[in-house]
Amino acid sequence: MTDVRVLGVRHHGPGSARAVARALADHRPDCVLIEGPADADPLVSWVADLVPPVAILAWDAAEPARSAFWPLASFSPEWQALTWAAAAGVPVHFIDLPTTLSLARASEPEPEASDDPPGGAPSDDAPDPDAPDPDVRPQPGPKPSVRTDPIARLATAAGYDDPEAWWEDAIELRTEGDPFDQITEAMAELRAVVGEDDAETLRREAHMRQRLRTAVKAGHERIAVVCGAWHAPALSGRLPAASGDAKLLAGAPRTKTELTWVPWTHSRLAFASGYGAGVPSPGWYAHLFTTMDAPIARWFTGVAGVLRGHDLPVSTASVIEAVRLAEALATLRGRPLPGLAEVTEAAWSVMCEGNPVTLELVTREAVVGEALGEVPDGVPTVPLDSDLRARARTLRLKFEAGQKPITLDLRKAGDLAKSQLLRQLGILAVPWGTPDVARSTGSFKEAWTLEWQPEFAVRIIDASRHGNTVPSAAKAALLERATGLASITAAIEAALLAGLDEALPQLLARLDERAAHEADITQLLAAVPPLARVQRYGDVRGTDTGRLAEVARAVLERACAGLPAACSGLGDDAAAALRRAIDEVAAVISLLDAEIRELWSRTLGEAVERRDVPGIIAGRLVRLLLDGGQVEREEAAGRLWRVLSQASDPAMQASWVEGFLAGNPLLLIHDHRVLEILDEWVRGIEAVAFTDVLPSLRRTFGSWPKAARRQLASAITGLDGTTGPAEPVTEDFTGAADLLAVVALILRGEEASR
Repeated sequence: MTDVRVLGVRHHGPGSARAVARALADHRPDCVLIEGPADADPLVSWVADLVPPVAILAWDAAEPARSAFWPLASFSPEWQALTWAAAAGVPVHFIDLPTTLSLARASEPEPEASDDPPGGAPSDDAPDPDAPDPDVRPQPGPKPSVRTDPIARLATAAGYDDPEAWWEDAIELRTEGDPFDQITEAMAELRAVVGEDDAETLRREAHMRQRLRTAVKAGHERIAVVCGAWHAPALSGRLPAASGDAKLLAGAPRTKTELTWVPWTHSRLAFASGYGAGVPSPGWYAHLFTTMDAPIARWFTGVAGVLRGHDLPVSTASVIEAVRLAEALATLRGRPLPGLAEVTEAAWSVMCEGNPVTLELVTREAVVGEALGEVPDGVPTVPLDSDLRARARTLRLKFEAGQKPITLDLRKAGDLAKSQLLRQLGILAVPWGTPDVARSTGSFKEAWTLEWQPEFAVRIIDASRHGNTVPSAAKAALLERATGLASITAAIEAALLAGLDEALPQLLARLDERAAHEADITQLLAAVPPLARVQRYGDVRGTDTGRLAEVARAVLERACAGLPAACSGLGDDAAAALRRAIDEVAAVISLLDAEIRELWSRTLGEAVERRDVPGIIAGRLVRLLLDGGQVEREEAAGRLWRVLSQASDPAMQASWVEGFLAGNPLLLIHDHRVLEILDEWVRGIEAVAFTDVLPSLRRTFGSWPKAARRQLASAITGLDGTTGPAEPVTEDFTGAADLLAVVALILRGEEASR
C-alpha cells in the first residue's frame, strides 16, 4: 500500500518551509507532488540553476497579455520541496490545474460564488494559508465574495485577537517539530463547519486527486504532497471515486499556453493587489528562514545597517535596547518569540526615535527588502527577450530590482546605444529606464533611473508580436500607433531619439499626407513641438534633421494662416486645448529659424486684436507678446486694466488673468503697475462673484513655485510705498472675522483639490 504524506502549508511561510524540509528528510519519498500548474513539469529541470525569488510565468499564446505568475522564494515550502527532490534525484510533479485550463477560465466571467474559499485573498492583518495561487492579469473573472477567514477562527479558538500573530507563533516561528497532521486535522474541522462550494476550488482539488492517483498507479511507494493547508483534507486519507472528479473537469474550455521561468522580487511577493498569496514582509520571512542563531539580535543589527547606509546615526546601545524592548513586548503579550509586530514597534521607538519616515525606510529595505532572482540563459523564452538580454550584456546593463541612477554621455558610442535601447523599450511599454533631468545644460547628457520589474517579462512577451529584436519591434510599434497628425510627429521624435532612422521615411511620408489635409489648427500646432525639438539632437546623435526642419516650418505656416480665425468663438474646453497648443509652440519657437519666428509673432499680434477671443487665450497672447518684446510693459498693463475695469463677467476677467499670469512669474512680481491693477480688481470683486472666480485664481497662483508666491506676497505688501511687510496689527481686529472666513474658504478649496 502506498504511503501518502500530505503536507499542508502556507505559501511563502518560513516555518512551513523548514517543516517541509524536515518532513521530506524524514519521510524520504520516492515521488514529490507540488501544488502548481501541471503543465509546468518541463520547467523542473532548471530548478538547480535558478536563484530565487523566481516565478513560473504562463501566457496565452494567442493573447500574451493574458498571463499568470506562480512566484517562489527561498522560504516558500514549494521551493524547498523542488530543491529537495532535485538534490535527491526524486521525481517531482506539479498537480494543480494546467494553465491551458486556468487561463482559459480567467478570460470567461462565471457566476459569482456564494462563498470565497477559505484562504482566498488575505486581508492586511490575517494570514492566508492557501490563497488563490496564480496572479492572473488583467482579464475579467468571477469576483470573489467575502467570508470569515478560517485562520481567524483558529486564532480565536487559541485565544488570540490577531490571526497573524497566532499563525506566526504556531507555525512560522517554530524551528522544530512536524505540524502537518495537526494542520490537516484543523482544516478538516473547519471545512466540516463552513463547507466548500466554490466551483473553481473543487475543480482544482479534483485535478490534484487525479494526479495523485496517477502517481499511485505508477508504483511509487512513498509520496509526499505539498499543497495549501486548506486543500490538505481533500487529498488525505481515502480518496473519493475518480468518476466524480472526472465529471467536475469534463468539458472545461482550454487555450494554448506557453510557460517559462522569470526572475521575481521580494517587493512583488508583497504586492497586495496582485499575487493572492502575497506576504507583507518577505524580508522578515527570509531572515527567519535563514537565521537560526539569535534571529532577533541579528535582525536589529541588519536594521542598524540599513539606517547607517542612509547616514542615520544608530549606536550599538540602540541595537541592544531594541532587542530588549522586543523581547519584553513578546513576554507581555504571551508570545514565545518576538514577531514582526514586536520588532517593528521596538525599531520605531528606539532606533527610529518615533519618526514614521525613518520607519518607512526600515519597512521598505528590511521588512520587505528588494532581492531580485536570477534565471540562467537557455531557459525557454521568446526571441525578443533573448535579444534584449544579449544587448543588455553587450552594453553592461544589469537587470536590478532597486533604483539605479545613471548618466549617459551621448558623444560616446556605448552611452548612445544605451540611451537608444532604453528609449526603444519605452516605445514597447517596457519602462526599464525613466528619464531624469541631467545636470548638464547641453543636449549631450542624459540622466536615467533604471529599475527592472518582474511584470516587464509579460510586456516583453506581448511586444514580441511586433518583432523578434528590440529595434524591429519598436519600429513596428511606432508605425502602428502613428495615425493622427500629433501622434505621427511624436513618433518621429521618438524614432530619432531611439535611433530608429529606418522608420523616418515612412513617418515623414505620412506626415506630409496628413498635414496637407489637416484643417484643425489645434492639431497642426500640436504637431510642431516634436519636430522642433528633434533638431537640437542632430549633432549629438549624428542624424540629419534638415528635412524635419522643413516639415516643421511648413506645418507651422499652415497653422499661422488659420490661427487668428481659430481663436474666435471657442467654448471653454476648445479654448483650453488651443491655449495649451499655443504654449507648446511658444516653448520651442526659438529652435526654429528667424523668418518663421517673425511669422509667429505677427500671427499672435493679429489674433490678440480680435474682439471675440476667449479670455484665457487673449490673456495668454498678451503675455507671450510681452515676454517676446513685441508689446511694451505699459501697453500690457493698459490691456490688463481695460479688461478688468469693464463691468463684465468676473469669471471672464479671471480667465483673462489666468492666461496672462501663466508661465514665469518673475517679470510680473516686480511690475508694480500690473500688481496694482490686479490688487484693485481683486479688492473690488463682490463676495458672490469672488467665490466664482476663486478656482481660476487658485489654479493661477497655485502653479507658481512657493518662492515666487512668497515674493508676490512681499511685493503686494509694498504697494503702499513700503519696502517690506506691513507692521502687524496688535489691537484693532475689526473685520478679522470676514478675513478669516475667506482664508478658510481658500483652504477648504485647496484641500478639496488634493
